[in-house]
Order: sequence, then structure tokens, then C-alpha cells
Amino acid sequence: MFSTDIVYEVVTFSIGDTKSGSKMGKLQLKDSNTGEFLNCILWEEALNRMDSKLFRCGNLLRIVSGSFNEKYNNCLVSSLELIKEAKMGLDENERLEEYNSICEFIQKIKDENLRNFVSGIYETNREKILIMPAAKLMHHNYVGGLMVHTLECLRYAQANMEIFFQRVNSDEVYAACLLHDIGKIFEYTVDTESGLIDYDENFRKEWISHSQYGFSICMNAGFKRVAKMIAAHHARADWGAIIDLNEKDLEPFVYLIHHIDDLSAKFGKTNVAMLG
Repeated sequence: MFSTDIVYEVVTFSIGDTKSGSKMGKLQLKDSNTGEFLNCILWEEALNRMDSKLFRCGNLLRIVSGSFNEKYNNCLVSSLELIKEAKMGLDENERLEEYNSICEFIQKIKDENLRNFVSGIYETNREKILIMPAAKLMHHNYVGGLMVHTLECLRYAQANMEIFFQRVNSDEVYAACLLHDIGKIFEYTVDTESGLIDYDENFRKEWISHSQYGFSICMNAGFKRVAKMIAAHHARADWGAIIDLNEKDLEPFVYLIHHIDDLSAKFGKTNVAMLG
């Protein structure tokens, strides 16, 4: 039975158009006690009554009024109450600290051409990098999340470089960590007032994915081994990898960024509710 006492956590939210041209919100909530998911629809009239900040990932909400289906796993929501507002992500000082730490890793790249290439990308896109999330839902999905994820990858690489990566060029590993997700600064949008994350429609008109973007810019600059690591970091073709790690006779270095990236995605902070 439906109860207004249930507290839900916001998992994801998006707004689309109906066939009639009106707006429709899709909201996924998670029961804070049971972990069960609830898929909700909000018609334009309901959306117009609500502040967009209400739908920030990690917010705790209560459904004040709504119409549920028989299984109580879908709901047409009319009214919501904010119980606890989630942190949007890193504050300005925290973002600057993360960015400066990343820049310190860039300076560890000994090859001048490669260092200048990576540094130029970061300097040119600094403002986007400072705020962008690493994902809409899966991991590090908050303001500044991309930098947190990138820095985790760099630190994982550094910790293992001497033990496992003796036969790998450390410059190339650091560069691949720094650039494997750089396309996400164009793939996503984030509202710094509400914390809401969405896909940038213009990105998909020119690019297939952020992996393709990172691979392409590195190949065009002549850094082919870095490009290969980025191409494989999603591991499987059906997960968006350009190089599928199930292929035979791949060079060992191709596997590295996938495993580093996967560690950060699995063990890093999933959303803003877990920060701090």
C-alpha cells in the first residue's frame, strides 16, 4: 500500500516531450529502507509547480500525492515534499584543489610534446572541466565529479606503476587517465544551480561517444598508444569500446586503463549523497 511516510532518494531525472508537444518528467526514486526502485511520471502541469532543484540526484523526497499502478512500482506524481537536500557536488574551493592536483600529474609527464598536448586541452577547457560530472547516473554524477574520477584513476595508476607497470610508458598511462573521459565535458551538461545532469544533444550529432572523442584527438595528434588505451577502456564493444578486450593477441598495455577506470567507477563515490 502507498504511504506518504516512505522517504525516497532521487536516482535520476529527465524531461522530454510528449507526442502532443507538452513536457513530461521522468523521475526514478529509490526507497531509502528497502532499496526498491519506483519509476515516476510528472506531467507538465505538475512540473510547473515544482522547483527543478527538487529533482537533484541524492535528494530525499516524500510523495505527497500520486496515482500508483497495481504493483506499486510506477507512479503518476502530482505533489512532492523535499525532506533533505543533497549536496550538488564539490564547492568552488574543492574544485580548484582537484584541478590543481590534476595539473600536478600533468607535470609528471616527461615527454614534452605529450605534456603540452594534455596541458593544452586542460587549459583550453578549464571552466568545463571544473564543473562537469563523470556520468549522469553510474558514478561520480555530481558537480566536479569528472575531476574526482580522473584523479582517482591517476592515483591508482601511480600506486601500481612500479609494481605492475614496469614495462609500460608511465607518460602514456598518465595521459590516458587524463584523457579517457575528456569527451564527457562535451557529452554532458550540468546545471550548477540545480545540480541536474543531462546529455548534450549537439554532441551526439558529431560524435558517437566520449570514448570516440578521446581516441580521435589522440590519434590525430600522433599518440597512438594513448589512443588505443582510451579505445579499450569500456572493455566491450556493446559497452561502447572501440577495441573489444575479448579480441585475441592484444598488446598488454591496452588493458590498463579499463581496469583503472573500472576500479574508480566501482569504488568511487556514486553520487553527492555519499560525499563528505
